[in-house]
Amino acid sequence: MLVEIVATVAAVGAAGLAASVRIIKQYERGLVFRFGRVHRAPREPGLMMIVPGVDHVRKVNMQIVTLPVPGQDGITRDNVTVRVDAVVYFKVIDPVQAIVGVEDYRFAMGQVAQASLRRIIGESSLDDLLSNRQRLNEGLELMIDSPALGWGIHIDRVEIKDVALPEAMKRAMSRQAEAERERRGRVIAAEGELQASEKLSQAAARMADTPAALQLRLLETVVEVAAEKNSTLVLPFPVELLRFLDRSSREGAEPDDTDRGAAHPVPTDDAVSGHTQR
Repeated sequence: MLVEIVATVAAVGAAGLAASVRIIKQYERGLVFRFGRVHRAPREPGLMMIVPGVDHVRKVNMQIVTLPVPGQDGITRDNVTVRVDAVVYFKVIDPVQAIVGVEDYRFAMGQVAQASLRRIIGESSLDDLLSNRQRLNEGLELMIDSPALGWGIHIDRVEIKDVALPEAMKRAMSRQAEAERERRGRVIAAEGELQASEKLSQAAARMADTPAALQLRLLETVVEVAAEKNSTLVLPFPVELLRFLDRSSREGAEPDDTDRGAAHPVPTDDAVSGHTQR
């Protein structure tokens, strides 16, 4: 009989000990509610003893939580309909405030993130959403962090993942980008023509001062064309060279008076008469 009583007491004691022991993991903190009130500071990781039936333990995860924000439809400042989704990284820094201050801090963070994202969409233009992501991320983080601090939550970072545009807007932006690229191509080609014309003008002025340079350039052109092994050779002939040859031929065809008299003597009357007599 005594043995049975001892065994029963031991069993009850073991059950009570098991019910009074809690294990807190390394990434958790334990809150003990005694008679509905927080009892002392959050418990550190390890073994924790409580009073069964009196104390209630609430474990709080202290790891960084990844909270995806569903895509939100909105109209930008320049009246473009877009759909934007994001992701929020946060962690609990005050377990007491996170449990006591708000009913469900994960749900509350999700609602605040969605409302803040809609506000960011309405205050930003389409170009900002597409190109200034860093600035928008910082602004969105400040908007979410303001109420989160009162809940004992720290926002680690906020990222806008994707900006979905209507198909009509995508086609319009594609046409705009194509027109912009075509405009840049034409401007670059025109600038190249302008620079080439300036260099050609300088080269023409230099060759005008040195006529021999024109002849050398002509010979270089002949060499370049002949290297292609063409059956037909087209040789450009400068007009200035034609003028030079024409001027040289005229000067050679007009002798002076002395040369003209020596080459063609004028016959006298005696010579003419003597020739007749014979």
